[in-house]
Amino acid sequence: MELTVEQHRIPLNDGNSIPVLGLGTYSPPATTPKGTCLESVKLAIDIGYRHIDGAYVYYNENEVGEAIRTKIAEGKVKREDIFYCGKLWNTCHPPELVRPTLEKTLKTLGLDYVDLYIVELPMAFKPGDAIYPRDENGKYIYHKTDLCATWEALEECKEAGLVKSLGVSNFNRRQLELILNKPGLKYKPTTNQVECHPYFTQPKLLEFCRQHDIVIVGYSPIGTSRDASWVNVSSPPLLEDPTLVRIGKKYGKTSAQVALRFNAQRGVVVIPKSFNPKRMTENFKIFDFSLTDEEMKDIEALNKNIRYVELLMWSDHPEYPFKEEY
Repeated sequence: MELTVEQHRIPLNDGNSIPVLGLGTYSPPATTPKGTCLESVKLAIDIGYRHIDGAYVYYNENEVGEAIRTKIAEGKVKREDIFYCGKLWNTCHPPELVRPTLEKTLKTLGLDYVDLYIVELPMAFKPGDAIYPRDENGKYIYHKTDLCATWEALEECKEAGLVKSLGVSNFNRRQLELILNKPGLKYKPTTNQVECHPYFTQPKLLEFCRQHDIVIVGYSPIGTSRDASWVNVSSPPLLEDPTLVRIGKKYGKTSAQVALRFNAQRGVVVIPKSFNPKRMTENFKIFDFSLTDEEMKDIEALNKNIRYVELLMWSDHPEYPFKEEY
């Protein structure tokens, strides 16, 4: 699959398209100085990024929105050039909360619509002001999930013009089938955002999604931070892999650029998160080289079925998605 900077977009099943490379904006609020995200997103747009992946629970949509609006005001981009993905959080699954939640996101961003709005996780939490509701013993308080009812509310948001495309995240095959087989389905999910990188290539889920014309968006495409509170730190660091390093040397590229190119070349959208100007620039430079079929096979063979982001703290939720094979 040949990709160029000019046309590095993948068609979606609703007639829209998604840039194959985006900027992830997750950053822990406790350790990220105010304004960092704002300046990073402005720089990303200057570098050439047109796809920004954000979320209500990243606590920085105000900065992302300001950056986008600033660049539009400068004449650097038009609104239609930017592809913004927002996410519906676990406490907002009840159908009556879906539109108000999206409207709140739009107000925070200062935008009239988002390009993609996705159900961040298939697990509902107790609705309310607490993002991570817990009882007096510190146990998470879950809520009965009706993913089909949530989806119907999202379809209404699309019909109201608040969002262009609808998708999901961290859904397994069974959960995708719940939506796909829903009576009266108006819009199929266009995307499923899941962990995807050379150590976790997701071959079965990727094939299932291809059969149903759903694009995989890969988060943690170059591995992830080593934050033990939510990451499996016993897994080996991806970017030190000898195969990725060797292929990178051949093209004068970093192992991160090789990992990103690998997924992009097989039709997986990648959203590496970095607020480091040098790395942001490097991550964008994946359209001036191609991997050979043999190199693609060598990288596919690295798959260890290693999931960095296990979310084990919610593994007792009835809709915890990672117990099934895919």
